[in-house]
Amino acid sequence: MIGDWLDIGSVDQITPGTARTLPVVGADEIAVFRTQKNEFYALVNKCPHKQGPLSQGIVHDNVVTCPLHNWNISLKTGEALGEDKGCVPIIPMKVDAGRMYLLRSAVVGSRAA
Repeated sequence: MIGDWLDIGSVDQITPGTARTLPVVGADEIAVFRTQKNEFYALVNKCPHKQGPLSQGIVHDNVVTCPLHNWNISLKTGEALGEDKGCVPIIPMKVDAGRMYLLRSAVVGSRAA
């Protein structure tokens, strides 16, 4: 089972309400978010509107607001909220014993089209 998941480090690397990025060779950068409620989510680090860096946005509840044009993106689904249309690929992740893991096949599968 451990081979299916990539260990990306300790949960302590991300302060609640913020994000960190994970560069991936040959694929899109991934943003890993930690909410104020200590929930963790991973998305491709590109807003569907103008490819703004979501990792630099404001995290509130289970939403991140893009820093470029204020689009709100659901951290759970990757969908733009409100009247905005678009979707960001989500990367399945889990937390176990204080360590963060990304689903290996989703990271490899997140290559830019």
